[in-house]
Amino acid sequence: MTQETTFAAGHQFIDGRYRQGRGGEAKRVNPATGEVAECIRYADIGDVDDAVTAAGRAYHTWSRATPGERSDVIHRLASELDKRAGQLAAVETAQTGKSIRLSTRFDVPGTVDNASFFAGAARQLTGLAAGEYGAGGTSMIRREPIGVIGSIAPWNYPLQMAAWKILPAIAAGNTIVLKPSELTPGTALLFAGAARDAGIPDGVINIVTGTGAGIGEHLVTHPGVAMVSFTGSTAVGRRIMELASRSAKRVHLELGGKAPFVVFDDAGLEAAAHGAVAGAIINGGQDCTAATRAYVQAPLFDAFTARVAELMDRVVVGDPADEDTDLGPLISHTHRDRVAGFVERARAAGAKVLAGGYAPGGELAAGAFYRPTLVTGAPQESEIVREEVFGPVLAALPFESDDEGLALANDTAYGLAASAWTRSLDRSLRAGAEIQAGCVWINEHIPIVSEMPHGGYKASGFGKDMSAYSLEEYTNIKHVMLGRDKSTHKDWHDTVFRQRA
Repeated sequence: MTQETTFAAGHQFIDGRYRQGRGGEAKRVNPATGEVAECIRYADIGDVDDAVTAAGRAYHTWSRATPGERSDVIHRLASELDKRAGQLAAVETAQTGKSIRLSTRFDVPGTVDNASFFAGAARQLTGLAAGEYGAGGTSMIRREPIGVIGSIAPWNYPLQMAAWKILPAIAAGNTIVLKPSELTPGTALLFAGAARDAGIPDGVINIVTGTGAGIGEHLVTHPGVAMVSFTGSTAVGRRIMELASRSAKRVHLELGGKAPFVVFDDAGLEAAAHGAVAGAIINGGQDCTAATRAYVQAPLFDAFTARVAELMDRVVVGDPADEDTDLGPLISHTHRDRVAGFVERARAAGAKVLAGGYAPGGELAAGAFYRPTLVTGAPQESEIVREEVFGPVLAALPFESDDEGLALANDTAYGLAASAWTRSLDRSLRAGAEIQAGCVWINEHIPIVSEMPHGGYKASGFGKDMSAYSLEEYTNIKHVMLGRDKSTHKDWHDTVFRQRA
């Protein structure tokens, strides 16, 4: 089944059905070939209004469903997604260019597991136990849904990001309007269809496809939207905050990253080198948690960079649908050229490129391919070390003392993820405590699990995805106090007005 036939009914999913958008038409290009893959008719602001209206209508029923009822239907959603695993993986690879192995073994099973997790978590929306915290009254905590959530997801992990937005929101009793990237709407639309077939009521999940300027800003500012959730660049996140602040909407942001990869001199060289390559080139390096800055203690620096360069040279770049391919194309030719620009400017400034640093030719010349790249000799203040490249590029720098290595790791505006490599328990504990990031891996880089939260510090945003903590993002906390003192005039009233004869 081709994407063209899959979405023949349209790239919008509103109130339980697929339909064509009423906005302009755009062509989606296959990043592996440079050829037009499909035509998409975008949503306009009227389509967004329809989606928000449908979500608002569905909220009145869905928010009143019991946790068990919501749990049951999300369990069925997990099953429906699993049934569609092959189709989801194929569409994910076709639209993003990521390798079919990554789609099949990481994106799709991770999404199914997320659905299973939130099916269970839906039944754990508890508050503090009731009790008497003041004279004459019993207090309790209610955890309630917020309303219609307006979410915007990025193009790098379109299926998983849709799941991270949708699942905690609906598990908590909210309804949602999701705008996937206009470059990669396919798997979010398939997710919505699976939800409908699982029995999730019409209007609970809505998908509108279009650009940020065209419909994204309208969604963020819509008076019917109670909360905004965004994953993407820090610059756009700041714009989202500005727009949402005009109506005091709650905002959840997962933004950019520049993850340090700190290698102490007692680390296992082979493990660290393999971890660095996997962490740097996963999803073409188009991952906010990707390893981008390797800080290596001086005694290991030369051996580490030589081994990483050797491993990068062995990476198979090619057709993402081929099971033997390690690395497919980047999302677009424009983005490929942006990544190449970082490397060329670093090279011109005196940095050395030990591996990669070029777009392959031959059969791959028409696609947006770029070889895994290792750069050394770039100073800490250079853009390739400080800015988010978002490609398969790792910059490596040496350090002397443990204090220096940790200070360099924290010398960034970002704080989404990091890793430290050492055989020392003391160094492990220190790195975990002192590195300023929402996730710190020790002797590992990248793995995520549904039970653990994902979210950043500093310019990487705030709020958590996955885990029970994400449910807190999508709920309001209400204090209800039951007065038990039957007297007309309470003792505390005397502080305001005295009881007089």
